[in-house]
Amino acid sequence: MNWKVCLAILTCNVVFMSSSYTMLVPFLPMYLTNELGVDAASVNIWSGIVFSSTFFVSAIMAPIWGKMADHRGKRLMAIRASFLLSISYFLGGIVTSPLQLTFMRMFQGFSSGLWPMELAIMTIYAPPKKLGICLGIMQGALTAGGIIGPLFGGVLAEFFGMRMSFFLAAAALFLNFVVLVFFIKEPPTDNAPAVKPVAAEEKGVSLWKIPIIRHMLICSALVQVVILLVQPIMTTYISHLAGQMDNLIFISGLVFSLGGFASAITAPLWGRFGQHHGFFKSMRYALILAGICSIIQSLPTELYTFAASQFAVGLFFSGIFPSINAILAEHTDAKTKGRVFGLLFSAQQVGAMTGPIIGGLIATFLGMKYVFFVAGFILLGISRTIRRKKRQSLEAA
Repeated sequence: MNWKVCLAILTCNVVFMSSSYTMLVPFLPMYLTNELGVDAASVNIWSGIVFSSTFFVSAIMAPIWGKMADHRGKRLMAIRASFLLSISYFLGGIVTSPLQLTFMRMFQGFSSGLWPMELAIMTIYAPPKKLGICLGIMQGALTAGGIIGPLFGGVLAEFFGMRMSFFLAAAALFLNFVVLVFFIKEPPTDNAPAVKPVAAEEKGVSLWKIPIIRHMLICSALVQVVILLVQPIMTTYISHLAGQMDNLIFISGLVFSLGGFASAITAPLWGRFGQHHGFFKSMRYALILAGICSIIQSLPTELYTFAASQFAVGLFFSGIFPSINAILAEHTDAKTKGRVFGLLFSAQQVGAMTGPIIGGLIATFLGMKYVFFVAGFILLGISRTIRRKKRQSLEAA
């Protein structure tokens, strides 16, 4: 299969997948109160249960689906994920109680794995010299879907109700299922990678015990912690800076999305930079610059300067995950990519569960601006660790 055709198809799939998810998730508290009858005193508790249930189940299942992908086929696992996710969204549109919604979200976590499988497929089809730009484009598509989703979901919820959003998301994921069945072929397992891969089966050890893979998984989890440290308090912090400004909800959403706009634009550029200068270097630069900008975010006392810093964070943050993905792809063969990207997704889910808890504690006891301080220092700490561990990992591999 031609890699350009594969990239075009998977990029569209990723946009559908990401936008379907994000046009629903921000509005789940509203769905609980308006459609499922949860009272104001209980909505925060139910929101936490509904959100975390998916992360918990998907963190358990991701490595299992990844292992099955290496044995049964990555395309088959992508087809499975698309079909089951479409069912989960449909069920979300017909639930009548918060407990049913929780079970639906648990089933959604069980069904997950589409993103890591599409990454695995693309890393096999992509020519070694085009790996960075391919992963950058897919990361940009993921971010673009994250921008489109809330905007589209808000309009749908306003005019048709949130149940229609669930049904539309189900249709989008079913379209992904059809496209994967008829237009994507199972990638070959004998493609020669750009760098000599680490094959766990040859060394007789688990993937976790291979230093370069372990370090990338830990880094990915920590970066996801940083994302979820900041996201839950972002709109509240923006509202605090905006004061009595008119159209506060619209302004908050716009400022929040600035980072996503910047990331969608620059993710392919970071991929190209990593391809030419090395993915370890692009990862370190992105971590350092994103860390500095995160710390700067705690300083503005006016909304406009905070908005500029939010845009700047997006410019540099978009270089982190494509670099991690490319490093893992370069140092694993086609027969282990399913497990590797399954573990990567699992690590990110663990970070997603941990981040909001830490962020909430920091915001409660120290103040919201210190969340940005902590996020920035974590990113800078990761960059320093990466620099020290790079040589050790490559030598051990």
